[in-house]
Amino acid sequence: MTARVLKDFLPVDETLNATTVHNHTLAVAQRCEEELGEDEGVVSDSCPGDGEPLSHPEGSFCVGLDGGYVRDWGQKQHHFEVIVGKSVPADQPANCFGFVQSYDTKATQRLRAVLQSQGVQDTQPLTFLSDGGETVRALPVQLHPQSEHLLDWVHLTMRMTVLGQYLKGLLRLDRVVGAGIQKTLESVKWLLWHGKVDKALGRLKDLDRRIDHFTDTYPRFPRLKRAVRKFRTYIENNRGFIPNSGQRYRNGETISTAFVESTVNYVLSKRFVKQQSMQWTKRGAHLLLQTRVKTLNHELGSAFRRWYPDFREEEPILAA
Repeated sequence: MTARVLKDFLPVDETLNATTVHNHTLAVAQRCEEELGEDEGVVSDSCPGDGEPLSHPEGSFCVGLDGGYVRDWGQKQHHFEVIVGKSVPADQPANCFGFVQSYDTKATQRLRAVLQSQGVQDTQPLTFLSDGGETVRALPVQLHPQSEHLLDWVHLTMRMTVLGQYLKGLLRLDRVVGAGIQKTLESVKWLLWHGKVDKALGRLKDLDRRIDHFTDTYPRFPRLKRAVRKFRTYIENNRGFIPNSGQRYRNGETISTAFVESTVNYVLSKRFVKQQSMQWTKRGAHLLLQTRVKTLNHELGSAFRRWYPDFREEEPILAA
């Protein structure tokens, strides 16, 4: 489709085809990757000469992390994970970034370049919010050792909602016992909201014991049992990342990665997984992701101006 549009609207060679567009797109991304440098000397994608000096925002800075899966070209029945993030300053537009974790060797430099382009200083507090999954749990320390990593509240409530759906079936079998178990789950939610993780785990252990009352009468009991224990394991694995969300909320601090959930769809899904027949190599997905992120962040034009000093972008024509 891209090749066809280019032929229709631009004076390009008729031999232009999808493969040519694909190769040029990856070549642009590869050149940006080479600019990123090694461990030190990260180059920001913003062009220093293009505008005023960047101001340094004050206070804590929030970065959301999440992951999505795309189909693997080499192993047709498998998927590999793409990490997508969004840095959200209080006083300027957010920027997104992304990479294939099992392929990328410059994830730290990538994040640092994004933060530098937003004027973030190395000593500035940085807060990561994620869903607490295994693949992203260790990432914040790798990307920014001085950062704070928190489990986002929305993912916690989503898991508790699933448990609540299972527990509704218990009310039809024994309203008194079922209502007591539901009340226990509500207390777990209250405790987690206030950061009382140890007490919440104790209540979950009690809930796990009490549902045994329905072992022989509830058809979905095995699923319920697995869901409760899986949730307990999830809380135990992330116990160090669960804050007092109630206090953070009252202080006006971020408690949810809803903003990065939309980024996964915006950056990843529209181009990678909405067409289920599409398959990707890790290199191809990673490089295309870099071009897409720079386009979304409005950084691609400045990169071309660095490479080609005579390059000029036409201003969009606004309808009257």
